[in-house]
This record gives sequence, structure tokens and C-alpha cells, in this order.
Amino acid sequence: MASKILVIEDDKDIRDIITFILEEKGYEVMASGDSRILKSVTDFSPYLVLIDNWLTEWKTDATGEQLCRELKSNKATSHIPVIIMSAVSNIKEIAEAGLADAYLKKPFDVDELLAIVKNFIK
Repeated sequence: MASKILVIEDDKDIRDIITFILEEKGYEVMASGDSRILKSVTDFSPYLVLIDNWLTEWKTDATGEQLCRELKSNKATSHIPVIIMSAVSNIKEIAEAGLADAYLKKPFDVDELLAIVKNFIK
């Protein structure tokens, strides 16, 4: 059975690349351009969540930091590792404030993405 990964990334090209890379390595990926997918996160039961910090719909959508904090404060989802992705220089501080398990600085290379995923999915 493939390990499930939820990817929330508003940039379609980045989302498609991440999905392709992870599926090529045998992971089952559910990808979305916005955070509404989190309403059904318990139905998908991912082993890992990769989430962009700055989603395009920022006026109606929360940031990755806020969404991560919500996941980590919910008893049903607090066990799921969350990796926040962003190109901002203070991504480490954002990840810590959001209670993320790790962060991935954009742009990243394939090996870096796979290494961080393998770190959480054994």
C-alpha cells in the first residue's frame, strides 16, 4: 500500500511537478491548489502534508503557517507531519510558529524534496 501525501500548492506548475516526482517514487498523492481540501483530510488520512505558506487566495484562505497550527492543534490530525514550503527568507521561523515538523525552502531540487519526505515516511 502506497504512503499517502497531501500537497497544497497554489502554483499549478509546482504542484504538478511535486505530484509527478512523488508518484514516480510510488507515493499516493492528493494535490490541491487551496486549503479547502483540509476539510476532508481525515478521509484521505495522509502520512504527510506538504503545504505552501503563501496561497494565492490569501484574502479568503489562511497561510500555511495558520493551517499547520490548526492541524497540529486538532487531536484527529496532530500526529500528521506537516512540511511548510516557501521562498521567503524567514521560512524557518514561519515553520516554527506554525508548529510544522519541517520546512522546505523554494526553489528546491528533487533530491532535497525526496530526502525530506523520506525523513517522515519510512
